[in-house]
Amino acid sequence: MPVHTSYPGLYIEELPNLVRTITGAPTSIAVFVGYVHPFQGECADPEDPNKPLWGKPIRIFSFNDYVRVFGPLFRSSPIGPSRVGYAVDQFFQNGGTEAYVVGLRPGYFDANGNLVSRVAGATGTLSQITFTSRHITDDDSKLTVTILNLSKTVVENDTADIVITFGSLPPEYHRGVRLGAAGSDAFIAKRINKQSQLVTVPNDATGYPATFSITGRQQHVDIGAMTPAGTTPHCAQDFIDVFEDKSELDKVDIFNLLAIPGIPDLAIWTKALTFCERKRAFFIMDPPENATNTSIEEMMKDGRIPALSPNGAIYYPFLAVPDPRAGEIRLPPSGTVAGIFARTDSNRGVWKAPAGFETVVKVRGVVEEGRMTDMEQGVLNDVGVNVLRSFPGPGTVVWGARTLVTQNLAFQQWRYVPVRRMALFIEQTLLRNLGWAVFEPNDEPLWSALRASIESFMLSLFNRNAFQGRTPSQAFMVKCDATTTTQTDIDNGIVNIVVGFRPLKPAEFVIIKIGQLAGQVQS
Repeated sequence: MPVHTSYPGLYIEELPNLVRTITGAPTSIAVFVGYVHPFQGECADPEDPNKPLWGKPIRIFSFNDYVRVFGPLFRSSPIGPSRVGYAVDQFFQNGGTEAYVVGLRPGYFDANGNLVSRVAGATGTLSQITFTSRHITDDDSKLTVTILNLSKTVVENDTADIVITFGSLPPEYHRGVRLGAAGSDAFIAKRINKQSQLVTVPNDATGYPATFSITGRQQHVDIGAMTPAGTTPHCAQDFIDVFEDKSELDKVDIFNLLAIPGIPDLAIWTKALTFCERKRAFFIMDPPENATNTSIEEMMKDGRIPALSPNGAIYYPFLAVPDPRAGEIRLPPSGTVAGIFARTDSNRGVWKAPAGFETVVKVRGVVEEGRMTDMEQGVLNDVGVNVLRSFPGPGTVVWGARTLVTQNLAFQQWRYVPVRRMALFIEQTLLRNLGWAVFEPNDEPLWSALRASIESFMLSLFNRNAFQGRTPSQAFMVKCDATTTTQTDIDNGIVNIVVGFRPLKPAEFVIIKIGQLAGQVQS
């Protein structure tokens, strides 16, 4: 505040600091969209137990968070494996720290992608009582319900013990369950539906009839495979709705990476890329599971993989990954690669290509049909397909860093993944930090303050070796003055800021030139 002078002498006035500190935006918050465990999302919303989770982005910080909200991994033949769950597990294993999951409810769809029915639990019946599984069951993962110790002293108050087992989960024991007394707290519908994590039973208000009986000392039923009722694994509209304006995901303030594990659909891809451009995010795409070195090249060339947006990249092939449940599973690479993006951002910076021998991934290798020679990879590299390779020494690594627009001459400045992501990082950072300038007087003091703030931020990046150039003036420039903001702009309430930078481009091709000296005089 101004100094009030009253006597001859020296006065001190503290001036406000016109340079506002700019904090870098996050770079590796991932979003996963896809079908999750069909029986977990109905009432697991941590904020509102009565609100379904389907289509709502849920923030998680570990794979345990995912399991707590969306349920365990599964490998069920009727609806396919838990692609989202396995992808999230790979993300955190390979360096990811924060994600959102948009869980969709699995269904059975006809050949045109139209919904036939939503996935429902398989059932088994003991006499008149139908037990419905809360888990995905198949012939390899059966759920067994056993009723034993039936007491029939008074028919209306029949009691029994019920034991339920499923895979490696601990068995459930429900003792003294009453079958006939619907009003009792021990009535089977109240006890099982409230306490069991494995099955539900119909809530019959009258209780089960006196004719209920079991043969011998006990009786059990195996709940096996669910019946598939469709021919295609997904409905495009389920995914497209997620990427509409004002959707639940659109309301998320910021995310950086998008993965739709194992869904190679042109309509979904196109919508997701448009959404990522608007949100300044980057889409990590998966190939079809049955893609080959030849077919993935043809898909890029004939437009079945969209190549009109710099905000995306496709990675190939599928990966062979140890399955926590047993054995091995084939996984799309997007979750693994998203983890590598996050690890590289943390260790080196968003300007470093997420590829090379530093990017060893925690898998057993690429699937057998995805192995390739250097020459085969060269063909894919030219069309913008990023390859994962398994080498004898380092292991399996990401061995490409090109965007979808590699072949598009109009987008050559955005050919490389780190260059595009660096620009998105700077855009997000400035958008999140310059709100204070709104409604300030649009003149030189404001322009000077903006220049000083942005230059300070860009200099901090230069000092971290984020740009090409030996000096700050060679590496970046910031302009905000009368040449960028005209009187017409001022009259219209507009201030224009121009920020330019010289990006670091990856050294894809290291050429070693060897010459031989001949005819030297020997001494």
